Amino acid sequence: MSKILILYYSSYGHVEAMAEAIAEGARSVANSTVSIKRVPELVPRSVADAAKMKVLQSADIASPDELDQYDAIVIGSPTRYGNMAAQMRNFLDQTGATWLRRGLVGKIGSAFVCTSTQHGGQETTLQSIHTTLLHHGMVIVGVPYAIPEMFTMSEIAGGTPYGATTIAGPDNSRLPSAVELTIARFQGAHVATITARLAESESASAAYHGETA
Repeated sequence: MSKILILYYSSYGHVEAMAEAIAEGARSVANSTVSIKRVPELVPRSVADAAKMKVLQSADIASPDELDQYDAIVIGSPTRYGNMAAQMRNFLDQTGATWLRRGLVGKIGSAFVCTSTQHGGQETTLQSIHTTLLHHGMVIVGVPYAIPEMFTMSEIAGGTPYGATTIAGPDNSRLPSAVELTIARFQGAHVATITARLAESESASAAYHGETA
């Protein structure tokens, strides 16, 4: 059984919606247990309320110390000037103990993001997440051009080989589109499939060495 964590931060619900789609895709793969958790909010409640941020979200708050309990982690964040949001950065900066014990080495890592505009730094934000995952020794999984939605030209839509993306619009009024949610579900299934294959390979290797020891 593969354990997959969808870990996200969402200011206005766009990344939250993408997280749910990715989880849906991951759950479609047999023997996959999927959890959705979010990182703590750092913005004072009065500021968040004034900005009409979506403070109430159903996902539980994650702990930095629990990450190595999972076989795969898919991280989602809105972009902040081409980088992940401070809330996610702050959370990942607390994973030093996990790094020291090599808790994530060889595990699957993936990412998804949201920007306000079409050219708002989706790929640089994804790569900023990838950089941290690589420092943890994780194996990066993106989104291959294996579904027609990745070739969409008839509308403005997110979706990159580095990870699923969505566009919120300058006023955050645009919700994730059908195309973007389809890509997100595909990413979830793709991550879960590769995680399962890796687990099967490790199990077979362990069985082989046990028999020949």
